[in-house]
Amino acid sequence: MNPPGLRERKKQRTRTAIQQQALRLYREQGYARTTTEQIAEAAEVSPSTFFRYFPTKNHTVLYDRLDPLAVDAILAQPPDVPPLRAVRNALLEVLNGLNPDELALEASRWRLVSDVPELRAAASAQIETTMPIFAEVIGQRVGRPADDEAVVAWTGAVVGAIVASLFAAFDRDESDLIGAVHRGLGYLETGPGSLTGPDQAP
Repeated sequence: MNPPGLRERKKQRTRTAIQQQALRLYREQGYARTTTEQIAEAAEVSPSTFFRYFPTKNHTVLYDRLDPLAVDAILAQPPDVPPLRAVRNALLEVLNGLNPDELALEASRWRLVSDVPELRAAASAQIETTMPIFAEVIGQRVGRPADDEAVVAWTGAVVGAIVASLFAAFDRDESDLIGAVHRGLGYLETGPGSLTGPDQAP
């Protein structure tokens, strides 16, 4: 995949700045009490610019900038690595590659998704949008079309396990994203007979 051009990099920086300020304000004064005008002002952009990047306030939380990185990391896994191990290795590689501030940003984003019912429902609905993206990647790895029933079902199980483990972790007031992803995929890897999962993240 070709690296993004200058224009795309500038857009990404603006999008990231808006999201960072939004998440900061949500932490400081609450999601419901924060307005889009306050976010735009904190990010030093106009309200119209805000809405060009985020159609609604909840998109500032739901936008996952790591999805493209995860896709590239999965595709970069050696072809002889089994699909589940490839996904697990790729996601842990992306998360472990974040600096502490970036990881804290992701943790605060998932904390909001877990705690705010409106966002939790929207995140669950958004899975329908992200599923085809990852089904395409998995299909490429196994030599099947993205709409193959087995590919769709398997991808759904993987995505569901990750999201369920993240929600469970934050419901327990934990914020270890890496551990949650590791455990969620570990439960699939060990199979329904044990449901023990790995003891600790690598």
